[in-house]
Amino acid sequence: MRHKKEKGRDGAKVSRQGAPPDVKTIKTAIKKFLDTRVEGKKIGNAKYGVYVFYDYDGEPIYVGQTYETLRSRIGRHLTNQRTDAVAMNVLDPFEVAEIEVWPLRKLGRKQARTVLNRTEFTVSEKVTKESAFKAVLNEKDMLRAKKIKLPASYRARIIPDELYDGRKHPDVRIARRASTIASLARVISEREVSSGLRRTLLTQAKRLQRLATQRFADFKGQVPTKPSSEEE
Repeated sequence: MRHKKEKGRDGAKVSRQGAPPDVKTIKTAIKKFLDTRVEGKKIGNAKYGVYVFYDYDGEPIYVGQTYETLRSRIGRHLTNQRTDAVAMNVLDPFEVAEIEVWPLRKLGRKQARTVLNRTEFTVSEKVTKESAFKAVLNEKDMLRAKKIKLPASYRARIIPDELYDGRKHPDVRIARRASTIASLARVISEREVSSGLRRTLLTQAKRLQRLATQRFADFKGQVPTKPSSEEE
């Protein structure tokens, strides 16, 4: 395979191989989902919409809305290209296993904000109620609004079969989650932050505790209660 080469500052050629294969595979899966056609139109191209990210346990972890097409907004989230440095420490894209979207197509600009806020609030209330933690990782309080009858939603797993088991492994997720918590805690210690961000830290800690407890339970009865002769 030939790789594109560019010249560095010293004039030497530098190989540009692009994203790792697993990242490309996941991007392809996301694109396939967002290219799903409904009434002849791709759901990812809807300018307005609400979306939810779910982790490997099917837990909702983030709810958002967009004015810039679902494709663009979701893409920026999952490549950590958020403009807010604090927000980048809230959600680990590695944790996202499934996406659900509510495209809102027939909206005029004047009504868009109201309908988006009502839809986002309704979705947030729905998935939070279904969550084992009764919480998501959004760092800001959801704007309260009158609930609305939700349009059809579309949901899909974005992690291909060949990557799924490895990414779902609890030890991998525990390590990633602990790292996310450490980064978030550092940000909180370095600046004045909202109570919402502290709530997010607490929710992440609860999620880590639950996963670690489940993992420990896998080994119950297998952990020796006395040191072996060699250890003695």
